Amino acid sequence: MKSATLDSFDRKLLECVRRNNLEPARSLAEKVGLSESSVLRRLRRMRAEGIIIGDIALIDPALTGGAITMHVLVQLYNDGHIRTDAFARNMARREEVVAAWNVAGDDDFVLIVQVPSMEAYDAFTREELSEQSHVRDFKTLISIRPVVDTMISRRPLRA
Repeated sequence: MKSATLDSFDRKLLECVRRNNLEPARSLAEKVGLSESSVLRRLRRMRAEGIIIGDIALIDPALTGGAITMHVLVQLYNDGHIRTDAFARNMARREEVVAAWNVAGDDDFVLIVQVPSMEAYDAFTREELSEQSHVRDFKTLISIRPVVDTMISRRPLRA
């Protein structure tokens, strides 16, 4: 695992741009105590080095047709890596699955599924979970409201 060398200015810049990557360099320069050109140079370097891996737009699913969010715990039959990898590839292809993790413990996968309706979720589970011979069991947790936004990293940058 590679590690990047970041000074205190880099860390301050990253804290700012991970909350709003459209903030003008002039404003960032004032916040972190650097010149505008230095801010731009540092941001270019961090993108080139893969520290900043993307600039994305966060979309409100309630306004775009994915208003219901489910957290789905999936248990597979213990058939080895071939079926686990196949399940992972299949979930990556489903547009309803907005995030997925292969996990350790009683469950094999945690999925975050966003759908416009319970009917859409029922169709998803029938197609991907209920009628698949390699899925032993699944449990659905329906989100009521977000408490901590998973799309915005709150983890402090390590020194």
